[in-house]
Amino acid sequence: MRILLLGGDGFLGRHVAVALRALPAVQLRTAGRRPDHHLRLDLATCQVKELAVDLAAQAPDVVVNCAGAVSGSALHQTEVNARGPAVLAEALQLARPGARLVHLGSAGEYGPAEPGSSLTERSQPSPLGIYGVTKLAGTLAVAESALDAVSLRVFNPLGPGSPAASLPGRLAAELAAGPTGVITLGDLSAHRDFVDARDVAAAVAAAVTATGPLPRILNIAGGLARPVRAVAEGLIAAAGWTGELAETGAGSERSAAVSWQQADISAARATLGWQPTFQLADSLRDLWQAAGGAAPTAGAR
Repeated sequence: MRILLLGGDGFLGRHVAVALRALPAVQLRTAGRRPDHHLRLDLATCQVKELAVDLAAQAPDVVVNCAGAVSGSALHQTEVNARGPAVLAEALQLARPGARLVHLGSAGEYGPAEPGSSLTERSQPSPLGIYGVTKLAGTLAVAESALDAVSLRVFNPLGPGSPAASLPGRLAAELAAGPTGVITLGDLSAHRDFVDARDVAAAVAAAVTATGPLPRILNIAGGLARPVRAVAEGLIAAAGWTGELAETGAGSERSAAVSWQQADISAARATLGWQPTFQLADSLRDLWQAAGGAAPTAGAR
């Protein structure tokens, strides 16, 4: 099986690459902006016909798209998250109409949910902000294509290598730097559904190898909403830090607007035979160790 991976340099993409390389009888090739990729590609600027020629040359059986922008200008996010998947789907249809496309979407596409409820793939998307809107546009471009395609709506991923742009990654870096006294964060009362990046990678591998057509959208999550505070406290416990955690910082506007998200993952379980295997405590421990925190830090209250 020939697999072409886009976005393999990112947080999720790196874990996905490991999972795909572990599959039997697979030839994994990568595409990205760096010169060491098999295919030089920038989804933000590529054109359909030129990309179709490149895809025909690579002749993939499956294309996995982990490329995405979580920040930047509205134009940049639109180019990467909305235009990029649309161009990719159209070019793949021209070059390799029998290939499967596995695309990573986002829980940001759903927007706010009723506290206590679980979001299913049939829930009406109501994204807030440019990120959620552009990710939804990309998912729809894939879902409405004529390809054998699936969008995996990934909820809040964490684990080893979590980026500094995320709260777990930023807090791990701060703890590894040896804080003293007080760490100040924003309000941590919002509830999120966290999933280990390695479980996301396992879901991608399952989607790649699944026989027969798949649903157009599948939720990939832990299946349980937890307060963001539990992540911060769990990471602090993994670090062995004994200082004070204060929630008096500016905080995230999105967290204030979306106070609850929890996923129903029964469709992924039924169609992919997939379910999360990493406990939150394990994800946070591994995140801490990967951040260079082999030894607990200490601080005074």
